Formats: sequence, structure tokens, C-alpha cells
Amino acid sequence: MAVASAMLVPVVRAESEEAFEQPPVSYSATAPNDAITRLERRLASGEVQLVGDDRAILRELLRTLGVPESSQMLVFSKTSFQAGIIHPGNPRALYFSDDCYVGWVPGGLMEVTSIDPQLGPVFYSFDPRAKPETHPRFTRDQDCLRCHGGTFVREIPAVFVRSIPTDRTGQPIFSQGSTIVDDSTPVAERWGGWYVTGMHGMTRHRGNLFSREAEGRLAVDLDHGGNRKDLPAVAGGSRYPAQTSDIVALMVFEHQCAMQNALTRAAFQCRRMLRYQQNLQRDLKETVTDGPTYDSARRVFDSCAQDVLDHLLLKDEAALPEGGIAGSPGFAEAYQRSAPRTKDGRSLKDLDLQQRLFRVRCSPLIYSRTFRDLPRHLASRIDARLRAVLDDPAKEPRYAYLTAGERSDIRGILSETLPEVLRP
Repeated sequence: MAVASAMLVPVVRAESEEAFEQPPVSYSATAPNDAITRLERRLASGEVQLVGDDRAILRELLRTLGVPESSQMLVFSKTSFQAGIIHPGNPRALYFSDDCYVGWVPGGLMEVTSIDPQLGPVFYSFDPRAKPETHPRFTRDQDCLRCHGGTFVREIPAVFVRSIPTDRTGQPIFSQGSTIVDDSTPVAERWGGWYVTGMHGMTRHRGNLFSREAEGRLAVDLDHGGNRKDLPAVAGGSRYPAQTSDIVALMVFEHQCAMQNALTRAAFQCRRMLRYQQNLQRDLKETVTDGPTYDSARRVFDSCAQDVLDHLLLKDEAALPEGGIAGSPGFAEAYQRSAPRTKDGRSLKDLDLQQRLFRVRCSPLIYSRTFRDLPRHLASRIDARLRAVLDDPAKEPRYAYLTAGERSDIRGILSETLPEVLRP
């Protein structure tokens, strides 16, 4: 075992920054099985047609993928491969569901990120003005991996949100740094370069604001951008399906990105470690096992299980502004409409918005295909620890912040809507 443990270390160090391109993941070489693969078949059969002007195509795409228009978020910073046409008067629109993310810049390309349960996020783009008979409708876009494949979130293809000071032209002020936003990021540090509609009391954020540098320091009027019920006139909101860039949608989106990345990272790390262990077992003429048996492999699986559980139970969730937040009723209604519910109507997608984002702190992505398809020995560890959190919190003091009522609600909801995770 000492030999095996020692040999595991240099392999990890020898891997490139694009380890996901190597077996067992082989990201770019593997054909995805995702929503876009299924949509392409429907387009080929004529069951679905994407025709009309850009906005009509966008709306039909969103409808077909089950992505609500009310999830619209607008980002005006030039932080996309379409930076040349993005500016405060022509922001990039983003929309999302549990497993699809759609982007559109008026006059530019449309982008779709679809979640494959084995590959994580898969990135596509298409030109709505191209003739489909002479040009593929969706193209798997490897250029996205320049940022989404290691620059900002390491070791995995990732979905993420950046907050960065941005000037009046949409140009990021890179010298002042940026923040990768997740649900642990304080509200005061979020949404630089984004439009934000919704109410949030006295707390200020960085949305709706143009910044500048003065003598090497950032100059920005934080009191100017908060508590907007409507988009600023400069945003040109009439060209977009919705007239909002909803604060609640943004916060759900940020949680979802962080949760998805935790699932992708855990799955990739465990699959790589198990493959390496099995190769080593063959070299050493040992019995090849389908689960982690070496101490080093067990530690990787245990560490990944804890990271997933931390995100699943929103362990480090940032406090909401005093008095809570309020966004557009349209997004909240659309988001909660798709939720699995108990007989008495409870759901993990029920929003709180006063003390925290969700009424009970357990991520709805527990229902995702990615969660269901986690490596078996990783999933069993997560399930066992989740049962311990819900049944005997003394065994899991790390999650003592969950109230008895929350634990009871999580158990009750899961026992009706996803009972397999609670079975020993």
C-alpha cells in the first residue's frame, strides 16, 4: 500500500491543465448525450423548426429546451468571445434551466451550454442567420474552453459567473481584478458588468454601474445602481424577450453554476483516480477492484463527497441583504413550477428570499442527471453522509447550521420525491 500511495503523487503532478481531455473523460473526443443532441434529431426530422428573425429563433429555442424567458439576465461587460459587439447598449442575454444555458447577443451568434451527465457542460454556438441546409445548426465550440476549461475554474469544463468593474463602453477594467461568483460571495461583491433588476434594501452591489480608474484606484458610485424595478434605458430592453435582469434569477444561477461545477469536478477526479488505481493493480498483479481500495483513492473519494455535500447543503451561503430580496414574480413562478413536489406541496425549489435563497438548504440539482450518474462509490458516500446529517446531526457537526425543521423538511421532501438517496 505504501508503494501504491507513493506512486499516485507524481501522476497527479504530471497531468496537464487539460486533464479532462485525457482518459477516462476524453472530453472533446467523446460524443455527448445531452439536450442539444436530442434537439438536433428533432430538427433533422422536421419536428422542430428554428425560423424567423433572431428574436423569434431565440424564443423558439428557449421554448423547445424548456428554458423560461423570465430567467433572463443581461451582462454588458465584454467578457465573451463576442466581445466586439457587446456593450451597455447591446448586452449579452443569458437564460437557464436546470440543465441548459442559452446566450444571445443581438446581431451575433447564439450560444448554448448543455449539461451532459458524463462530460459536464458542453458548449455550442450557431448563427441564426445561416442557412441550415448549408451550415450545421449547432457547432460544438471548443473556443469556449479557453475560459471555461481551466482559466477561471481549474481542472474541469465549467460554467461560472464573473463580477468585474466595467467602464461606459463595456470594457472590463482588468487591472482592478475580478471575482468568480458563487453562492458564498457577499452580495456587495456581485454583478460588476451586469444589469440587475429587483429590490435588496440598503445593501449595495456592483450591478448597473460604470466604473473608472482614478490614480490607480477604482472610482464608482455604489449608491447609483441599486433597487431598480426596471432596466436602465441604455440597455435597450425592448429588443429582448423579458424586460428584466432579475436579482433572484442571478442568485439561483450562481448557486446552480457552483453546484454543477462541484458535481463535474468530483465525478472527474474520482473517475481518474479509479482508472489509475485499476491500472496500478494490473501492473502489480493485484485483484482489480471497481471501487477505491488504496488509501489515497479512498481519500480522494471522501474529499469529493464532502465537497459535493458542502455545495448540496449550501454550507457557506452568503447572507442575504437585511430585509431580503425581491425580484420579478415571473421568474420565481417559472422556476418553482418545474419542481418535484410532495403531496402537501413542498419542494426543494421553494424560495425563501428573506433569510436565505431557498426555504430549505438542499440544492434542487440533487434531481439532476449529473447527480444520478455520479460514480457509484462516490454517490454511496454522499448518500450515507446526507442520511447522517438528516438522522443524527451529532455525527455531522459540519452541518450544524441546518435547523431541526430544515432537516425534517429535507428528509420529508426527499422521501417522497427521491427516496433512493435515503435508502441505506
